Amino acid sequence: MKKFFAPLFAVAILYTWGCNNAPADKTTTQTATAAPEPAGAGQSGVKDDQSEKNVVQVAAGSKDHTTLVTAVQAAGLVDALSNAGPFTVFAPTNEAFGKLPAGTVDDLLKPEKKDALIDILQYHVSLGVYKPEALNDGQILGQVNGGNVTISKKGDKIMVNGTANVLATIPASNGIIYVIDGVLSPKK
Repeated sequence: MKKFFAPLFAVAILYTWGCNNAPADKTTTQTATAAPEPAGAGQSGVKDDQSEKNVVQVAAGSKDHTTLVTAVQAAGLVDALSNAGPFTVFAPTNEAFGKLPAGTVDDLLKPEKKDALIDILQYHVSLGVYKPEALNDGQILGQVNGGNVTISKKGDKIMVNGTANVLATIPASNGIIYVIDGVLSPKK
C-alpha cells in the first residue's frame, strides 16, 4: 500500500510546486479586480436574471403595485422580502391604496412615520407559503408584525379579514403573492 501512495504523493507535490512556480506569460496575465459592493446592498443587490423572481421583484415588475413597492422601499424592507423566506404576501394594488383617506399614503411615507409603515406592511406578510388549496374558511394566519388575519373562503373566492378580495395568486421564488383589492389594517 505504501508503494502506491508514495509515488502518488510525490507527483502531487511536484504538480503543486510546478503550478506555483510557473513563469507568468506577461502578454496574457491580467489582474482581476472585483467591483466594490455598493454600500448597504443586501440580498436585493444580488443580480440574477435567470432565476424565478422573488416577491419584491414580482411586485416591482407590476404596474399595479408601484405604491406598494414605494412603501416597501421607504420602510427599508426590500432586503428582508428579497431573502429566502418563504413568505405569503398579501399585496394591495395601487387602487386599493387609493381607497384610503386622502393623504394617508403620503403621511405614512414620511420618515417620522416609518415605524407605523413597517407595522402595516408586516401585517401583509406571513412566514410560510399558504397556497390557495391549503387555505380554509375561518383560518387564522399569524403575520410578521405579530397580528393575525382571518381567511374567508367560499369555493374559489378568497377574502382576507372580510374586507380584501384576492384578485390573483402569483408564485415567486421565495413565496407566494396574493394580489388584494384592499389595504389590511392591523388591529390595535
